[in-house]
Amino acid sequence: MVELSYMNNQNETIDRYCECGVFGRNAAVDRAQGVLTLPRTDPKGCGQDLVYNRNASSPPDWIALVKRGNCTFSEKILAARRQGAAAVVIYNGDGTGNSTTHMSHPEAPNVVAIMIGNYQGMEILKLLQNGTEVQMIIEVGSPHGPWMDTYWLYFLSIAFFIVTTASIAYFVFISANRLYNLRVHRRAERQLKSEAKKAIKRLEVRTLKRGDEETASENFLCAVCIEPYKVGDVVTVLTCDHIFHKACIEPWLLERRTCPMCKCDILKALGVEEESKDYGTRPEVTVVTVAGGDAMYEVPLTDTARPPTYDDRSFEEEPTRG
Repeated sequence: MVELSYMNNQNETIDRYCECGVFGRNAAVDRAQGVLTLPRTDPKGCGQDLVYNRNASSPPDWIALVKRGNCTFSEKILAARRQGAAAVVIYNGDGTGNSTTHMSHPEAPNVVAIMIGNYQGMEILKLLQNGTEVQMIIEVGSPHGPWMDTYWLYFLSIAFFIVTTASIAYFVFISANRLYNLRVHRRAERQLKSEAKKAIKRLEVRTLKRGDEETASENFLCAVCIEPYKVGDVVTVLTCDHIFHKACIEPWLLERRTCPMCKCDILKALGVEEESKDYGTRPEVTVVTVAGGDAMYEVPLTDTARPPTYDDRSFEEEPTRG
């Protein structure tokens, strides 16, 4: 807390108060008062032989007012202390407005030393240069927030860097995971298309002739293109016995692999997905009985010992000839 008192041109006493000072890190946090005094030569208060504007009639209690710059805070404080100053007030450099910093002066500990803003310091400087006597009282005010501490600023900067790095790493991880899943999905799609091509090659292909049931009536339509069948049309017969134009159904099967009408899966029906599986031994069977009676017959619930068979022999693979 800084209190200023001086007489204006109308001989009126002006008292001003502000919580605008910051004690140094190594300063004595205590009360001090006196007449503000400027260095005689260097306004920044540097040098071993520094002299302040004092004479025999000057008040015994005085406070040095110096500007930041040219030397360390410790050198400024020690130079004023050697001259007998009760406290040292350092105002910030040009272009800093009324901002302050928590100054460090380890070589000059246990001295009441505060920093005030540049605007405030320049205003007091003009009063002193005009010959106005300015009294200052330094009181201990409320503690400033930790954000004023340079170490806290370092901590917040490091924390911000860590959070930013973690966010970027998370974004990279999510992006890489999505790309991986997309690649896996595309690989699976390519594999399914490859399997679908194998299945399509095993489907029965016919060329419609005059007298065929499909050409006898316009009620028979290709469910893909909604066109009636004509003599000479090449059609594909699916495992579910539904027929379609070959040029219509093959692109459909490559993308969907199911019958457009009954959704029958041609890969499962033709056993294409089961080709890579190793058929083991026949599993155990489950005996179905009538309550209270003897076993009537045995029904195997699953049978993976042999590939599936079809009523239509055209869908089965031809035996390998030696």
